[in-house]
Amino acid sequence: MENGQPARKGAKRMEGLASIALLPDGSVSGHFIQLPHSICYGIHGSELCCERECSRGEDYRLIKLSIIDFASKKERVAVVECRGHDAARFQSIGHAHGWEEDVIGMIEQKHGKQRISISFECETLKADNAAQEHLQKYMPNLAGVDAVVNIGRMSISGINFDGEEEITA
Repeated sequence: MENGQPARKGAKRMEGLASIALLPDGSVSGHFIQLPHSICYGIHGSELCCERECSRGEDYRLIKLSIIDFASKKERVAVVECRGHDAARFQSIGHAHGWEEDVIGMIEQKHGKQRISISFECETLKADNAAQEHLQKYMPNLAGVDAVVNIGRMSISGINFDGEEEITA
């Protein structure tokens, strides 16, 4: 059982480190390194507009987060709550406190009810020159973008890349 839900066939729990660039438009981009095997997954997320007034404040936002398995060319999507401005923390909306049930229900209906659980907490924050150096070295396609970089431990559970959804790019 995972978070009160039965474990899905083929679903696994991954622990590791993530390096995530928080971009000025509210989106996120980066990578997750599963340890101890050093398997790299892509991370991309875009902020979801709340169709109702959210009383959570600017510090809370919802992000549609894609985890990309480069080996199988497949991605899985989950909606997470992002807290913090420059030093972000992600958690699955099933555990998010304060979001009204109808807002969570509306998001799950629109973006799918996934059983993927994600948590991330920034341990190292890089800004200005340090962020640019990190981006040039590890995410060169983002070099020159005014972003801050968050590095920290991430855990993902309930993810299964054995399905049919392949990236079409």
